[in-house]
Amino acid sequence: MGGKSGAKRNAKKSGKPQKQGQGRPAGGVRNDYRGADFTNSHVVGNGAMAVKTYVQQYAPVPTALDALPQPPAGFTGREDDLAFILSVLDPGRTDGPAVAVLSGWGGVGKTTLAYASGHAAQERGWYTGVLLVDLHGYDPYPAQAEDALEALLRSLGVRPEHLPPPGAGREALYRSQLNARQEAGERLLVVADNASAMAQVQPLLPPGHHGMLVTSRHRLTGLGRMRTVNSLQPEDAVALLEAALKNNDPDDVRVEQEPEAAERVASACGYLPLALQITAALLAQDPGQPLAERADALGDAEGILDGLNDGERSLRTMFDQSLERLTPQEQDLFRQLSLNPGPDISTAAAAVLADQPQPATERLLARIAASHLIERNSTIRGRWQMHDLLRAYAHEQAEAAKGRGRAPRRRYEQASERLIDYYVKHAEAADSSFRSASGAATSRFRDREEALAWFDSERENLIATAHISPRIGLHLGFALGSYLKWRRRLQDLVVVRALALYACQVLQDTNHEAGAWNNLGGALHELRRFDEALQAHQTALALYQQADNVQHVAGSWNNLGGVLRELRRFDEALQAHLTGLTLCQQSGDAHSEAVAWNNLGGVFQELRRFDEALQAHQSALTFHQQSGDAHSEATAWNNLGLALQGLRRFDEALQAHQTDLNHCQQVGDTHGEALAWNNLGSALRELRRCDEALRAHQSALRLHQQVGDTHSTAGSWQGIGLAFHELRRFDEALRAHQSALRLHQQVGDTHSEGIAWNNCGTALRELGRFKDAIAAGQRAVEMLAADRDWFRTGEAWGEVARSLGSSGADPLRVREAWEHSATAYSRAGSDEEAADSQARADTAEASEELLTVESRPSSKSEPLPEDG
Repeated sequence: MGGKSGAKRNAKKSGKPQKQGQGRPAGGVRNDYRGADFTNSHVVGNGAMAVKTYVQQYAPVPTALDALPQPPAGFTGREDDLAFILSVLDPGRTDGPAVAVLSGWGGVGKTTLAYASGHAAQERGWYTGVLLVDLHGYDPYPAQAEDALEALLRSLGVRPEHLPPPGAGREALYRSQLNARQEAGERLLVVADNASAMAQVQPLLPPGHHGMLVTSRHRLTGLGRMRTVNSLQPEDAVALLEAALKNNDPDDVRVEQEPEAAERVASACGYLPLALQITAALLAQDPGQPLAERADALGDAEGILDGLNDGERSLRTMFDQSLERLTPQEQDLFRQLSLNPGPDISTAAAAVLADQPQPATERLLARIAASHLIERNSTIRGRWQMHDLLRAYAHEQAEAAKGRGRAPRRRYEQASERLIDYYVKHAEAADSSFRSASGAATSRFRDREEALAWFDSERENLIATAHISPRIGLHLGFALGSYLKWRRRLQDLVVVRALALYACQVLQDTNHEAGAWNNLGGALHELRRFDEALQAHQTALALYQQADNVQHVAGSWNNLGGVLRELRRFDEALQAHLTGLTLCQQSGDAHSEAVAWNNLGGVFQELRRFDEALQAHQSALTFHQQSGDAHSEATAWNNLGLALQGLRRFDEALQAHQTDLNHCQQVGDTHGEALAWNNLGSALRELRRCDEALRAHQSALRLHQQVGDTHSTAGSWQGIGLAFHELRRFDEALRAHQSALRLHQQVGDTHSEGIAWNNCGTALRELGRFKDAIAAGQRAVEMLAADRDWFRTGEAWGEVARSLGSSGADPLRVREAWEHSATAYSRAGSDEEAADSQARADTAEASEELLTVESRPSSKSEPLPEDG
C-alpha cells in the first residue's frame, strides 16, 4: 500500500546522531510494513471503490531503555548478593536462562539491589538497555500481565495504535520485539519489580539471550535462580544511616560523634534498609536530635512501628500489604505466633498454638514463609522465626484482634495457655528422662538423647516462658536446672533458679523454698560467686533442719562444704562434709553417701592428706559402680586420679583419668570430657610424655572453649604452658600462661591468678628476663599468701629465689627468699619441702650452684565437683 519513493520524500531527517536506546532503535529495528499483505483487512475492503491513499511514514517512536534509577545514597553491604546476581546475568553462563528472582520481606532492599545489579551489568557491557516495570504486586489493585506487557512494548517503541488487544497477541508481539532486538545485536535486561504472583511475571519472561530480574515479597518458584535478600550486617546498616544523613546534610556528623548510639539505632531498625532510610529522614527533619534520643524512642517495643513513619513511607503500611495477601487462616496463625515468648517456634509448638494437626499447621507456616513474614530456621529443620520488627507488627495485630470482642480475646488467651502448658509438661518430661541414670523413656521422649536435643532446641523459649508468671517460673526453674548445668549455661541457670525462689516466696510455697535456696546456691557456686552461694546454702540448711528432713539436711551440709572449700576454709569444709557423710549413712541413701565421700576426698586433697583422699574417692567409686550411674562414676575416676597424682603414683593416675575420659565420652558430657583431657595431660606431663601431654591439654582447651567455660579454659591454658615449659618452648609457654592470667583476672579468681603469675615468672626466668620474672613471682607470693595457700606460697617464694639467683642478685636476698619459702611450707604442714627450702637458704651464700636446680611450675588441679 503506497510507494517506497513517497515515503522517502516525506520523511524528515535529523542532523543529530541518535544514541543507542533513544529514538530509532539501534541496528535499525523499527515497525516496518513493507511487503505486508493487507488483503481483507479493515483498511482495504472488497469492491470497486477507488481510493487514493497517501502513506506517511512516521518518525520512529522513542524507546525507554535507560529508565533504571540509581540506587539511593548509602547502598552498601550487598557484595555477596550482587556477585550471585551477576553470575546469573553473565552472558557467558550456559547452565540456564539469565533470570534471577530476588525475594525478601518488605523494606529489605530488594528493589535497590535490583537497580544496583542492573547498573553493574550494564557497566560490564553485558546489556545494551534496561526495561523497567513496576507490577505493584501489593497495592490494592496489582498490575495485570497485559498491563505490564503494554508498558514494556511502549518502552520498546511500539506506538499505542499498534498494540494488540490484551491476550496472546500482545505477548507474541513482546517476544517478537525482543527477538528482533537480539537479531540486531542488542541484549536487554527486563526488571520486573514488586511482583506478588507468578501470573504477573510468567508472560514477561524474555526469549533468547535477554536477561531478567524479578523482585517479590513471595518466593516465586519456577522462574529462574532464586535469592533471598536479608537484612544488612550491623556495620553496613550504620554505614547506610551515615550516608543517608550526609546525603541530606554533608555536615551531619552525628554518626561519627555517637557511634554507640548509631549502632543502637541500626539495631532498633532491625538493620532493615527502609527503616534506616525512614529514620534518616526523620533525623534530617530534626538536625538537633541526638542519635541516643532517637535510639531510646525506637527502643520502645510498643511504639517502634510508629517511629518508622516519615509521612511518606511507613513500615507498618508495607507489612499491612503483605498480610492482606494471606488467607484469613494464615493471617490468624501469623498473629498467634506473636504469643510465643521466645525467638523461634517449632512446627509442633505452632500446631499446639493453632490447635490444628501438625501437617496442616506446617502447610500454613510454609505459605506464610513464602510471603517472608516468617522464615524457616536456616540451621534446624522444622523451626520458624520472625524478625523483631515483624514480631512487633504481629503483636500489634494480635492485640487488635483481641480488642474486637470477648470471644476473640478468649480464643487468643486459650492459645497462649495451650502453648505454655506444652512447654512446661515437655520440660518436666525431658528433665525426668535426662536425670534418669539409665536415660529411661517417658511418655514424650524415647531416651535421654532425645530429651537433651529437645532442651537444646527449646532452651530460649523455655527461659522466656519462665518469666511469664511465678507459677510457671517455679515449674521451669526446677525442670531446667540439670540441663542448664550440663550444658554449662550458667548465667541462665542462675536466672531460672532465682525465678523459682521468687515464685516460692510469692506463692508462699514453703515445701519447695528450701530446695529453691539449695539450687540457687549450686548455681552461684558454678558461677564462682562463693559468698552468695554460702548464704544460699546456709539458708537452705536452716529450712531443711526446720522441716526435719534428714536426707536434704545431709545434702545441704555437703553443698555447704563444697562452697567452704572454694573459699579455702578447709577445716570448716571438712567438718561440713563429715557431718553430711554421717547423715547420709544414717538415711541409707547410697547415692548421696557416694557424693559425700567424693566431696570429702576433695577437701582432703586441698589439705594435702592424699592417702585419706584416695580412700574417700575409692569409696565413692564403689558406690557409683554399684548404682550403675556412669556419669557419677566418671566423676569418681577423675578425682581418684587427682589423688593418685598427689601421691605421685602417675601411672595409676593416668589409667584413672583415661577411664574417666572414656565414661564422659560415652555419656556425652563435654565439660567432664574437657576436665578429663586436662587432668590426663597433667599425668602425662609428670610421666615426661610431654608431646602427648600438650595434645591432651589442647583437646581440653578446645572443648572448654566450645562449652564457654572461661575458668576451665584458663586452666587448660595453664596446662598448655606447663607442657611447653617441659618441651623447653619458653616463648610459647609464656604466651599460654599470659592467656591463663587474663582469663583468671576476667573471672575474678585471685587464687588461680596467683598461680598464673608464678608460672609466668618461671617462663620469664627461662627467657632471661630476670627483672620481669622477679616482679611476676612477687605478685604470685602476694596473691597466694592472701588466699592462705601456704604450700603454693612456698613454691612461689622458691621461684622468686631462683630468679634472684639467676639475675646475680645479692646472695642475702636469695637466702631471704628461700627462708620465706621454708616458712610458708611449714605453715602448710609440708615438712619435707620446708626442710629443702631451708637447706637452700643455708647454702645460698656459699654456693650458687644449687640455684640452677629446676623446679616445675605450679599447676592447679581441677576436680569435677558433684552436688548432692
